[in-house]
Amino acid sequence: MEKQIEEHIAEMIPVGPLGIIPMSGSRSIGEKVDWYISSWRKNRESNYTHSINYNGYLKDSYIVSTDVPRFGSGEAKGIIRESVRGDDLYIIVDVTNYSLTYKLCGAVNHMSPDDHYQDLKRIIAAVGGKAKKITVIMPFLYESRQHKRTARESLDCALALQELTSMGVENILTFDAHDPRVQNAVPLKGFETIQPTYQFLKELMNAENDLDIAPEHMMVISPDEGAMGRAVYFANVLGLDIGMFYKRRDYARIVNGTNPIVAHEFLGASVEGKDVLIIDDMISSGGSMIDTATELKRRKARRVFVISTFGLFTNGLAVFDKAHKDGIIDRVLTTNLIYQTPELLSKPYYLSVDMSKYIALMIDTLNHDSSISYLLDPIQKINKLVDEYKRKHRK
Repeated sequence: MEKQIEEHIAEMIPVGPLGIIPMSGSRSIGEKVDWYISSWRKNRESNYTHSINYNGYLKDSYIVSTDVPRFGSGEAKGIIRESVRGDDLYIIVDVTNYSLTYKLCGAVNHMSPDDHYQDLKRIIAAVGGKAKKITVIMPFLYESRQHKRTARESLDCALALQELTSMGVENILTFDAHDPRVQNAVPLKGFETIQPTYQFLKELMNAENDLDIAPEHMMVISPDEGAMGRAVYFANVLGLDIGMFYKRRDYARIVNGTNPIVAHEFLGASVEGKDVLIIDDMISSGGSMIDTATELKRRKARRVFVISTFGLFTNGLAVFDKAHKDGIIDRVLTTNLIYQTPELLSKPYYLSVDMSKYIALMIDTLNHDSSISYLLDPIQKINKLVDEYKRKHRK
């Protein structure tokens, strides 16, 4: 399949010279993406690449030099230090990277999602409409948790999407959006929410050599109603059964902005003696994941693997350390799409799922004005991965 993809890409003329702009919070993954694309294109060199349609096609790096300096008052400006006229630009931004700081009247502030989003707009504004096309790759969709109204409140995610498209953004690529229906806010623009299912399975299979991927030995669990779609997809592609917890809440009280959970109720077949995969889009404080894993262990599950696209760990890692020590959780898998602390990467139970090659494939394909549908639905690759794993570890 990869050979067919390469041949198809090589036949398509690029939209324009490629430019990659990793914002300050995405520098690490942006450099990996740049390395992949540069390597592929050097190996792909052919008679076509010397024509005028391939101007700027072969480069050591496609990263565009940018900067967002700040004044002492905390105000900032976006600067692009080289020409982007006619370029096909891809801006990568991690709105959750709190490790970056700036000074405000002498005090040190950590960058919030709002700060990252404003910096993104500054860079788009600095482009000044000179690029041929702008695509924003925002793995964690800005304000995606505020996507619908339950009272008289703001619709922040929808507003942000409309603002970006009004500034000239043609496509928005995100991963595992909290609610994909938010794309209805920009129906005439490109919007893709991508599931990293294949990458999760590949990383888990590389780490564990005794998985028995069969309904009698493994089960997929949704920790709440909102994650059911993700869990159903996982279960279907692996041919497994599914179970779900639903949160019984106390709607008479509000604690830290939400109704407290009274109990976790389980719907599904027995998990006794089975390995279970808990699937969700994000780990915030981790409370729900720990509660779900604890309930599964109480029901005599064999091993618990926590799989989540985004690991925020807003309350630190102590609860996960304890859960692992107590035998409640065996593995935690999250992606490198957002900031990962050195402490997290050092944990023996943690597996980091690298998404840089996947993003590079999408950028390279889109720059050639080709469809990414084969990348969005990796069912064939998953089936091949599972078959190879079963052959390799057949008892």
